[in-house]
Amino acid sequence: MYDWLKNTPQAAQDYLSGRRLDEVECIISDLSGVARGKAMPANKFAHQSKFHLPDSIFYQTIAGGWADVPDNEGFTEPDMHLIPDFSTATAAPWTGDWTLQVIHDANDRDGNPIPFAPRNVLKRVVEEYRKRGLSPVVAPEMEFFLVARNIDPANPIEPMMGRSGRPAAARQAYSISAVDEYGPVIDDIYDFAEAQGLEIDGITQEGGAGQVEINLRHGDPIRLADEVFFFKRLIREAAMRHNCFATFMAKPIENEPGSAMHMHHSVVDLGSGKNIFSDEAGDPTPAFFHFIAGLQNHLPAAIAILAPYVNSYRRYVKDHAAPINLEWGSDNRTTGIRVPISSPAARRVENRLAGMDCNPYLGIAASLACGLLGLDDQKDPTAMLAGDAYDGESELPRGMDAALALFEEAKPFRDILGERFCRVYETVKSMEYDEFLEQISPWEREHLLLNV
Repeated sequence: MYDWLKNTPQAAQDYLSGRRLDEVECIISDLSGVARGKAMPANKFAHQSKFHLPDSIFYQTIAGGWADVPDNEGFTEPDMHLIPDFSTATAAPWTGDWTLQVIHDANDRDGNPIPFAPRNVLKRVVEEYRKRGLSPVVAPEMEFFLVARNIDPANPIEPMMGRSGRPAAARQAYSISAVDEYGPVIDDIYDFAEAQGLEIDGITQEGGAGQVEINLRHGDPIRLADEVFFFKRLIREAAMRHNCFATFMAKPIENEPGSAMHMHHSVVDLGSGKNIFSDEAGDPTPAFFHFIAGLQNHLPAAIAILAPYVNSYRRYVKDHAAPINLEWGSDNRTTGIRVPISSPAARRVENRLAGMDCNPYLGIAASLACGLLGLDDQKDPTAMLAGDAYDGESELPRGMDAALALFEEAKPFRDILGERFCRVYETVKSMEYDEFLEQISPWEREHLLLNV
């Protein structure tokens, strides 16, 4: 066994027990959350301490275009040094040989973190908490659709065929029978997760046709973002084994709910180890309300990260299980900011705005940054809403262009994430929006071709 394997999690070592490691995938998340990197024979990996990849992977749009570098040095594509984080090593159990994946951190030639690498952005935000003697805790929820194979983008996305021979049905939230319809996919998701050492807190049927939610345990933001990054890939692989696709689009099917990545947040004092949202009597603290106010006041600037594509804004539809404003409430799923019922020690705030299409590192970083600004600002939130938040007005940007305008002007928010990252991000997203505007949709051909 290679010496470096001694530094990997037990699950990775158990996966390889009695077997010879064939290949290592050296991976890193780009801005979209796509795994980039290189695969190499295990023997070669064992003899290298770092690897190289051009920083241009962070300038690529989801459509494959290349954004202009937002600095003055020109497009030179310098190599980054990729440093393996052995604590992330995990199996790739769907491959034909014995393979491990290892997430890498990106540094420049002087050893400084690449400021626009998503994992580094999240590390930067977590460090800002630690400077204040605090440690953030998150628990993500992942929603996605299992859909029929779609190899022609001109065709609408349709629900997958269940084991009964009928398409997956909508409006079956929390139905065990509905989950059983695609049980073989769920079984592989469980098996892959177990092989990778990833813990699933629960799987439920959501309201959409073939829509599933997976809940993860609470913990360290960086580790949880790594897990969501891994889960997206393993879920896709499990689906393709059964002649269907898994999609994390925010709104893949018309007239169906969208898919969110709800994030539960709490904050622990590093000195006492206690949740700062509850006092000794178990009552909510001023910090709890300041955190909520931070989300209310700064989330509009973060929407460009939490809703990163033109499709993302189709999710924010009244009465369709997604928020349309920044109201907050206790155990109220119509609000954008929800306070779940919990014990004082587990008191937390749920951000329901992020779409499942967002990069998990950037989505968690952006949400935590808003809460941290609230702790710094020490402002109070609006009055808690007791009724239906859909009765109120929409407070969210209606599209990517409007969201980027808010993002561009939000200096305190940008300072926490890092200005260099923000300039790269808005450049890439602006180019993606331009790429979208060059496409003519079926709606335009149907209603404008002969009528205008």
